[in-house]
This record gives sequence, structure tokens and C-alpha cells, in this order.
Amino acid sequence: MTVDSADHRLRRARRVTLLSLATNVWTTVLLPVVGLAREPDPVRVALGAAGLLGFAVAQIAVLHAAVTPWLPVPARRRRHAALIAAALLSLPLLGPVAAGTWPTWAWLGASLVGMTPLLFRPVVAVVAAAGVLAVSAVVTWSTGGPVTTALLVTGMVGAGIAALTWVQVWFWDLLVEARQGQAAQARLAAAEERLRFARDVHDLLGHDLTVIALKAELAERLAPRDAGRAAREAAEARRLAGSALTRVRAAVHGYRAVDLAEQAAAVGEVLRSSGVRTTVVPPAGEVPAAVAADLAAVLREAGTNVLRHSRAGWCRIEITREDGVVTLTVRNDGVRDDAGPDRLSGGLRGLADRLAPAGGRVRADAADGVFSLVATVPVTP
Repeated sequence: MTVDSADHRLRRARRVTLLSLATNVWTTVLLPVVGLAREPDPVRVALGAAGLLGFAVAQIAVLHAAVTPWLPVPARRRRHAALIAAALLSLPLLGPVAAGTWPTWAWLGASLVGMTPLLFRPVVAVVAAAGVLAVSAVVTWSTGGPVTTALLVTGMVGAGIAALTWVQVWFWDLLVEARQGQAAQARLAAAEERLRFARDVHDLLGHDLTVIALKAELAERLAPRDAGRAAREAAEARRLAGSALTRVRAAVHGYRAVDLAEQAAAVGEVLRSSGVRTTVVPPAGEVPAAVAADLAAVLREAGTNVLRHSRAGWCRIEITREDGVVTLTVRNDGVRDDAGPDRLSGGLRGLADRLAPAGGRVRADAADGVFSLVATVPVTP
């Protein structure tokens, strides 16, 4: 599974999911400590504590793997195997602890049942849970404890934890798939645009190059016996080449032309897809092509900064034109007051250098947790 591990929204969801999963299962890991407290034999306490610690470490590794889709499959399998090994080792180490007075291993078994959705597919998980339930009963019976209590703890508590775990992992997988779909959609749009441009260039050049090739071949054949006509054919080929070059340049210029309102709308969609509530106020009138190209670069940089350098909940993009000046204003929350222009100064300097030949300026500041970037470019009459 391939996802962008730098996606800040995915990182936040990952942390929340990991904390939720840990809360589900760690309670049942902590409850065996009660058994350790009730065990009079210090040797059994030491061995039981070692078994519980090993199980907890292996469990943490599996929980981490469950919300780390970019983890290699071999590493994921090693963590699963380590948890199974730790569970097997816990039987002799933790099973006899507080025998007959506290279902020590039964609580660990409940935690293990709760982990089965992270280890196996649904059908296998049910079989594994049944196996853990049987082991819990055998361990409790062999140590003189109440089997009914052990079955209730391991079965009922474990089943509840397993259900919660499955739902949380299911939601996490949905989020990862949604982010993958958004990335795939963006790549598809870029590929379609490249194909469109390639088709346009082919349509422009295909016919002209064919005619130029025929004219050149004809001039080559006529050169030995009719130099005048060969020269005319060569001149015509040169004229066609010049015409084709002019049309290609015009096409490329049109391809590079920037619609600032469309750029603002596109940046707004990207921010919204990343969970940022975004308001876009497009320019009221037409913005000259040169000014639009400069401000589009500022807009792209501003959008990147919102995603990478803040925890923005909202963003406002506004483009205005008055008194012969076009102004782009981008404001967003989620920044520290001391994390303003200095941290982004490299990008801002680059934008300032780009706008300087046109008389434009860029300024940025942060106050009350809100970052503001304002770019102005005068419109040449």
C-alpha cells in the first residue's frame, strides 16, 4: 500500500487511531498487574512481569504496524510473529500468577482476542479467538481458578475489544484509500493534460512536417536538372517550417497562459480535500496574463505553505483589483505567532524576486495564530 507519509492530515488521523486502539487493548494488559500484586511468590512475580512486558512491547509494535500502511510487508509479518511468540511465552510465565485468586492470564487472553482483527482475516480471526478462549479455560482450570469467570473475561471482554478494533481499523483503511484515490485523481488529471497537449502538438506539426519532408525530397531530386525549381521548393519548405514553428509557439503560449480565477479555485479544492475549510474570492474582472502568471506562482507557494507549515482549519483566498493594482491575499489559522515570515523566508524571497521586475511586492506576518500573505502587482496601462 502506497501513501504519502508526509500528509499532515493522515498523520493526525493516524495518531488518533493509534491512541484509540491502544486505549481499547491496554486496559486488559494492565489488569494482569493486579494478579502480580496478589502473587506471594517473588519468583513468579518476576517471571510474570517479564512475560507481561514482552507481550506489551510486541503488542505496541503490532498496533503501530496497523496504522503504518507504508511499512514493508516482511516487517509487518515479523511483528505479528513476535506477538504470537510473546503470547505463547506468557502461558508459562504469567499463567500460574495469582492462581485461583485472580484470572491473570484470562485478562491477557482478552487483550489477545481484541488484537485478532489486526493479525488475521475475519474468518481466521474468529478461529484464533476461539483458540485463545480454549487456552484461557485450560490455563485457569489447571491453576485451580474459576473457568466460568475466565471464559467471561476472555470471551466477552475480548469480543467487545475486537469489535471496536475492527471498526477503527476499517475506518482507518477507508481514510487511506480515500487519500490514495485523491492522489490518483490528481495524477490522472495531469496525465490527461499532458496527453491533450501532445495531441495538440501532433495535430499542429503532423501535416506540416509531412509536407516539408515531401518538399525537401522533391528539391533534392530536382537539384541536378532544374536548380531554379529546386530552389523554389526548398524556399517553400523553409516557409512551411517557419509557419509551423510560429503555430507551435502560439500553442505553447496558450498552454502556459494562466487563468488566475481557475488557479485560485484549483488551490481551494486541494485545500478542501486536505480538510481545510477554504473560501475563495476570485477577481471581479480580467487580470492581465503577465500579472496572473506572477500571482499564480505566489498562490501555489501559499497553498503549499498552508499544507506543509501549518495546522490550518480554515483559509481565505481573495483576489482584488483596484487603483491599478492587483492584490492577492491568503490568510489561514493554525500557526504560532513566532512562526511567521522567518520560517518561510526562503520561499518569500523567491516570490519577491519574481515580482520585483513587474514592480510587485510580497509581505507576510503572523498574529493571533493567523498567517497572512499579501502580494501586490501593479497593472501596466
